[in-house]
Amino acid sequence: MASAKLTRTLSGNGNQNTATWSFWVKRSGLTDTRMYASWYDGNNQFWIMFSDNKFNVKLYQSSSYSVSVETNRLFRDTSAWYHIVVAIDTTQGTASDRVKIYVNGSQETDLGSTTYPSQNQSMPFGLATYNQRIGFRDAEEYLDGSISHYHFIDGTAYTPSTFGETDSTSGIWKPKTNPSVTYGTNGFFLKFENSGAMGTDSSGNSNTWTVGGTLTQNVDTPSNNFATFNPFYSIEYNSSLFFTNGNTTVNLNTAAWNTIPCTMELSSGKWYFEGYGHTNSSNYIHYGITSSAKMNANRTQPESEIQANANGYAYGYYGSNGQMYYSTTSASTTTSYGNSYTSSDYIGIFMDLDNNKLYFAKNGTLQNSGTGFDIGADGKPYLPCISLYNGATNVNFGSGVFGTTALTGTTYTDANGEGTFKYSPNQGGASNFDSSAKNFYALNTKNIKEFG
Repeated sequence: MASAKLTRTLSGNGNQNTATWSFWVKRSGLTDTRMYASWYDGNNQFWIMFSDNKFNVKLYQSSSYSVSVETNRLFRDTSAWYHIVVAIDTTQGTASDRVKIYVNGSQETDLGSTTYPSQNQSMPFGLATYNQRIGFRDAEEYLDGSISHYHFIDGTAYTPSTFGETDSTSGIWKPKTNPSVTYGTNGFFLKFENSGAMGTDSSGNSNTWTVGGTLTQNVDTPSNNFATFNPFYSIEYNSSLFFTNGNTTVNLNTAAWNTIPCTMELSSGKWYFEGYGHTNSSNYIHYGITSSAKMNANRTQPESEIQANANGYAYGYYGSNGQMYYSTTSASTTTSYGNSYTSSDYIGIFMDLDNNKLYFAKNGTLQNSGTGFDIGADGKPYLPCISLYNGATNVNFGSGVFGTTALTGTTYTDANGEGTFKYSPNQGGASNFDSSAKNFYALNTKNIKEFG
């Protein structure tokens, strides 16, 4: 959401004792971020948020906390969706029953110091004099990430099983898309399914929210999680790396090479992603793959250019000269491969991990006459990656967006109907292209389950 936000002014008071919030969130960064705020002024506000990577529910009134419930658990996984349920019922006789926090179906019981509301204490989330906010505080603490299936229930405290369930096949907690609930006067359900009206309420109450900034619709959902860049690399290795746009854009603000992996490692299957719009004027950019062993071997220092440090396997198609830069455990070298490319060219990356081949396309045309480049089977599992020198670039793992620019005109999905791409992932029939490798797939959990 970056600096995007949602706001709403209540038309009248709701229940001030009992309420439920249920939403799914995928963090992109680890800064303090608010999923909900009921705001009167800086000294009178209620919030639900991540702070110092802990999850907390707090009521700040007259410059002091009358409610403060915070987890000891840290939430730092930027590759996964969390299902959060907060249930408040101040009418309960037991203090710890008045505020409950659930994550992925389970109640959080390992809590820090707690201050529960007094019995029957009135809460400002039901007051019309308080402005309702999603995704920010007051020109700060914006949500850096994605949010989905956002419910607010006015007057009832529900458990997570109302909103989610365990998938019988995978055992993974997943959302119920249309839960049976009574929303109450000020309740709402934000599906974010209308890209032109993202604040539309689907509860039947018509409690629509006002969108501020640019709220971007995303195919990455709790039911189908897509790959992104891994921002932990920036935290652990290089403070000069900055990630934006849901971790699909990376900016390296230093004159050095760095390799940045994605969040999903793969050992089999056929996979496709695209790169576009790098900003380095000398076209110092590689798109390619790296072995997880290579990344792990360099935990003491930032990984450099793809061919460097021959302690694992890595392969990259280089913009400046069109050569293939690669390394194995015994050698680091380059070889002629295809045409050079610039920031205006779209690069398609085809990973065939069943036949141990790697293909690249420039603006939809396969390079090297369609002949695949042999990759080391011993390098598995592999991570899609880019290697960058003092600039920025964007990747499309299927979201259909490069940076902040969505694809328009003719676009393509994979053979499973997944993803939105500039060029087709289905390149079967090209010269020297293995016909058995016809269909390549977007990197998401649904495809990995079926084809990985």
